[in-house]
Amino acid sequence: MQFPTEVLQQCWFLAGPTACGKTELSLLLAEHLNAEILAMDSMSLYRGMDIGTAKASAAERERVPHHLIDLINPHEKFSVADYFTAAEECCRQIIDRGRTPLFVGGTGLYLRAILRGVFNGPSADWDYRREMELIAETEGNEVLHRRLAAVDPVSAEKLHPNDVRRVARALEVYHVSGVPLSSQHDEGVLTPEECPAHVYWLLPDREWLYARINLRVDQMLEEGLMNEVKQLLAAKPSMSRTARQALGYKELIDFMEGVCSYERAVELLKQQTRRFAKRQHTFFRSIKECREIDVHPEDQAVDLLEKILGFERG
Repeated sequence: MQFPTEVLQQCWFLAGPTACGKTELSLLLAEHLNAEILAMDSMSLYRGMDIGTAKASAAERERVPHHLIDLINPHEKFSVADYFTAAEECCRQIIDRGRTPLFVGGTGLYLRAILRGVFNGPSADWDYRREMELIAETEGNEVLHRRLAAVDPVSAEKLHPNDVRRVARALEVYHVSGVPLSSQHDEGVLTPEECPAHVYWLLPDREWLYARINLRVDQMLEEGLMNEVKQLLAAKPSMSRTARQALGYKELIDFMEGVCSYERAVELLKQQTRRFAKRQHTFFRSIKECREIDVHPEDQAVDLLEKILGFERG
């Protein structure tokens, strides 16, 4: 499935790693563009998962209309193809209102899907995927990447060894179907005529970002993240595997189920979030359509807005 070119070219995109300052910038940019925001976040889709996903607040949604938030319950499934379909419909409605669709978030797979299209591959084999992830954890990312190179060299050439999730998925596709992912999905960079002109990602100073991540985790805990997780665990039907694996939820669930201490859970949450931000950095940098916007510690949202508008002015 491909996003219609006439719709895609009217969209704006603001991506970046977690805690890098997307929220306030997105509000300023939306106001400047007369835009409505489409959340590009796989976890803010879930109702009740608010604090841990840093979901847009009521005040922020009042300031600028937000979409693709609170679409499903934590026990339900929602694929990349489902997001693609919902996003296309939402974009058409926004355009019909005479406004601009502005995608904002940190889920690189969603950005890639909108820009490059969606491949409907075989269903997940969770046991095999976990086996591959364990190989990466115990033997190293390079070992897993070499496995992929042996069965699907084209996909291996495209994927960085540290992109463990996508390397594991490519191996999984071959394991389940017997056919390399690269032969099923010919994913290419958009031509200049097809590519939207307004695709940006925020590239922050790494040490500054890591300090912000640590602070955000502390703030989420102060705001009641633990109680939010308790409520989700008590709800019926129970959370899906995907929802339980979300950052901030997995670590606290492990604590509640006796896997680790509270202190260790918090430590792991900060550590895993920093690692996630590093993977996001690698992912966005690999998408050639994206223009980098450097984020310095002293930059305010209005400064970042001016940087984007400077690109637009050429």
